[in-house]
Amino acid sequence: MASATKVRRIKLGSQGLEVSAQGLGCMNMSAFYGPPKPDPEMIKLIHHAVDSGITFLDTSDVYGPFTNEILLGKALKDGVRERVELATKFGVRFNDQGKMEVIGDPKYVREACEASLKRLGVDCIDLYYQHRIDSRLPIEVTVGELKKLVEEGKIKYVGLSEASASTIRRAHAVHPITAVQLEWSLWARDVEDDIIPTCRELGIGIVAYSPLGRGFLSYGAKLVETMSNDDYRKNLPWFRPENLEHNQKIIDRLNEIAARKGCTPSQLALAWVHHRGNDVCPIPGTTKIENFNQNVGALSVKLTSEEIAELELIASAVKGGRNDDSIVTWKESETPPLSSWKFE
Repeated sequence: MASATKVRRIKLGSQGLEVSAQGLGCMNMSAFYGPPKPDPEMIKLIHHAVDSGITFLDTSDVYGPFTNEILLGKALKDGVRERVELATKFGVRFNDQGKMEVIGDPKYVREACEASLKRLGVDCIDLYYQHRIDSRLPIEVTVGELKKLVEEGKIKYVGLSEASASTIRRAHAVHPITAVQLEWSLWARDVEDDIIPTCRELGIGIVAYSPLGRGFLSYGAKLVETMSNDDYRKNLPWFRPENLEHNQKIIDRLNEIAARKGCTPSQLALAWVHHRGNDVCPIPGTTKIENFNQNVGALSVKLTSEEIAELELIASAVKGGRNDDSIVTWKESETPPLSSWKFE
């Protein structure tokens, strides 16, 4: 493989993890956004990303489930593992009825980690997230087991995904949290009031997933026409018929600004995230090399404070929430006090 090109690197959190300023979300290679893509094509894309200097790779055991980790395991062979920062997650599974379950008990944490290590074919996971917070038990109990995994050398750094500010504080008091993964884009900004300031106060890095609004900020309403029947996004309020025409008008205005800037809509939306701060790493996903190359180009798009204000004003008119009622978010992440827990 060719040597990597120069991509800016950032410190993610205050425990020593350094990653490429933009990552690669790998979920839609295997799950949720239509049928899984062929492994050889996705491995080629992952290798291209690493060669391009995008070395922060994001997956989860629930993507597939399991098949995305297996795909990453194949892509990491032949010296690639040593060139990347590998993040995966635990804590979400689907029962026989297809309903999402969130699990954070210590026994499950350990079993999930061991299984991910095996699927990925690695000895250690760089960043291990709790994918969703189990509201049935104190967060301290889950993070206590993650701390043990760090001490045993099975994971290097601990992360949380979709966690409230108070949950982040409690977790961080048990073991340093290196990164919090959250949905953050021009029109998903509910994390800005409390969660982002808390992360910055505690020296926790911020990983922005779905920075392109699940693809809407890239393609607009026409994206719906290309979705397969099993594409999860069809259920999201942004994409519903009653909101589609209104939201497309917002996209049209954003596209005008992109044209004025001489960049693509995707690059404009990603540049907005990059301008949030040097502690923020967006992880856009794609299954096409040409789209990946376009996303990398966002790193060189500069925005003035006036342009940022204009973008935010336009995007603030979006209709529909970022998730439907079936998905657990940070709003459901509060957990019981540690004093309520009976240790076995």
